[in-house]
Amino acid sequence: MREFMAITKALSDPNRVRILLALRKGELCVCQITELFGFAPSTISKHLSILHHAGLILSRKSERWVYYRLPEKKATVAVREALDWVHKSLAKTNETIADQKKLKQILKTDLAVICRRQKC
Repeated sequence: MREFMAITKALSDPNRVRILLALRKGELCVCQITELFGFAPSTISKHLSILHHAGLILSRKSERWVYYRLPEKKATVAVREALDWVHKSLAKTNETIADQKKLKQILKTDLAVICRRQKC
């Protein structure tokens, strides 16, 4: 029951759902996620914390950057099914397509450049 409630809480915010959809393309640095959505780093950090607590994303630190990704096959059935449901339901929406297009441009930019722009 606790896992279910954490997942539903995490999925109750449209911005967190958008983050999950962005991560379908692969691992992203926090600065790339911040750049994509244009929110304050603290807001992105809070969203990522909720998603992480629910088991919907995993993180790793490399040098000064923290990267997030979707869990692989080791995730629980509930997490895998929730992520599949989100993707199947929203992958072809105009908002998701626009996010993917913007993300494609962000991925062409060096992390150090993005970080300087965000003063991180």
